[in-house]
Amino acid sequence: MRKYLITSFVALTLFFSGFAGAGINKTEAASLGAKASMIAQKHIGVPYKWGGTTPRGFDCSGLVGYSFRQAGKNLPRTAADMFRTGFFISKSGLQKGDLVFFSTYKAGAAHVGIYIGANKFVHASSHGVKIDSLCNPYWNKVYCGSKRV
Repeated sequence: MRKYLITSFVALTLFFSGFAGAGINKTEAASLGAKASMIAQKHIGVPYKWGGTTPRGFDCSGLVGYSFRQAGKNLPRTAADMFRTGFFISKSGLQKGDLVFFSTYKAGAAHVGIYIGANKFVHASSHGVKIDSLCNPYWNKVYCGSKRV
């Protein structure tokens, strides 16, 4: 009987510690993303450069990767590969630092930005690093999902 009680206690402790750990990870992810979004916003006006990954010039995934790397997290290089990381978030559940993906010039996630709140995201477009609205008819039409890393 004593062995059963000890085993049950250990099992319940492990079970509930998993819930506590999950909360910590979400908090860490939220603060990491918020930090990355602030870093990206500091680069508004940096010119677009195909394959660019530095403040001398960014493409979309280059800006996102650079911002998260500066915040302490390495991400895959391309928008399509970034789309395979993290976990899906509904559009209504977006938080600062979540990644927003778009099907622009090809099917699937071809463009990526960082959500900054108030239905806005920062990204490197052909016009350089800028902020746009998810409510913009173009971005709304080509939106294909969001992830939290």
